[in-house]
Amino acid sequence: RTRMLRKFQICLCFFFISGILYEISLLSGCVFSYLPMAQQYLTPEQVLNLGKSIIFLETTERLEPSPLVSCSVESAARIYQDRPIILFMKGLTNETALDLNSSYAAFSLLSSMKNVFIFPLQMETVFQETPLLQWYNQVVPEQEKNWVHISSDASRLALIWKYGGIYMDTDVISIRPIPEESFLAAQKSRFSSNGIFGFPAHHQFLWDCMENFVLKYNGNIWGNQGPFLMTRMLKSICNLTDFKGTEDHSCHNISFLNPQRFYPIPYPAWSRYYQVWDKSPNFTHSYALHLWNFMNHNRKVVVAGSNTLAEKLYKAYCPTTYEDLIQNAQQRDLT
Repeated sequence: RTRMLRKFQICLCFFFISGILYEISLLSGCVFSYLPMAQQYLTPEQVLNLGKSIIFLETTERLEPSPLVSCSVESAARIYQDRPIILFMKGLTNETALDLNSSYAAFSLLSSMKNVFIFPLQMETVFQETPLLQWYNQVVPEQEKNWVHISSDASRLALIWKYGGIYMDTDVISIRPIPEESFLAAQKSRFSSNGIFGFPAHHQFLWDCMENFVLKYNGNIWGNQGPFLMTRMLKSICNLTDFKGTEDHSCHNISFLNPQRFYPIPYPAWSRYYQVWDKSPNFTHSYALHLWNFMNHNRKVVVAGSNTLAEKLYKAYCPTTYEDLIQNAQQRDLT
């Protein structure tokens, strides 16, 4: 009887491990047709090691994704259906994930998408084997006035360097696939954003950025470890020139993508996303749209029936978010 019980336990283990390997094989084959419940058994490393992930970060303690965050993740999941979409959340733990799934509509919505994964952001683990670990062990977050942004700037560099893929801010709405593998996004001529970029794993440019992050660290200057870092590192290897039209620039096999690709509406005009247009733009030359949430101090939101540009973008590129988090919320409020 003991021997039979032992054999039964071995068989159970075999089937469990086989199931996990099968799920991973589905992922590696770019097929996300498995049951959602199997996602909880996959670790961040297993998903990231597949490569070509689309990575989002939430470095506050916030646990309820806003409609804009949900729209960003959903739009990426729809545009890149053959790639894993990962949202890392600093306030999340492995123990709280299941509770949040039933507590927050946005969390449940995103968790139900076949190629979306939500993991805790564990910075000490992320910075292992990078130049950023020593800095992280020495810095005092409570004394850093820009810590939410700085920690995000560091985490995105380390994650893309380690695993490759594309990083996107959580206020970026994807509208068509980005055809480039190694790219930076020009916010304007001769100035790079770090709100969206992509590289294969272990790209030297990102390693150099991490070294410069530590060498030139100054947490009192907003963006010094973010867009200003990307810009000064690109300028160190490339002779940047102005964009004349909608062309992209290239240097050292890095594409420096035209501002039209992600920033057709520049940050001084950010509020235009929340206005009604006589004729909505078609964004023919854009891959994604950055909605400049950092500028949104008055917390403008998408309202059902407002006919703003942002509402039209939600309807087109994140329809589930629009229906579940905006239309349904408005109906509940009216009730």
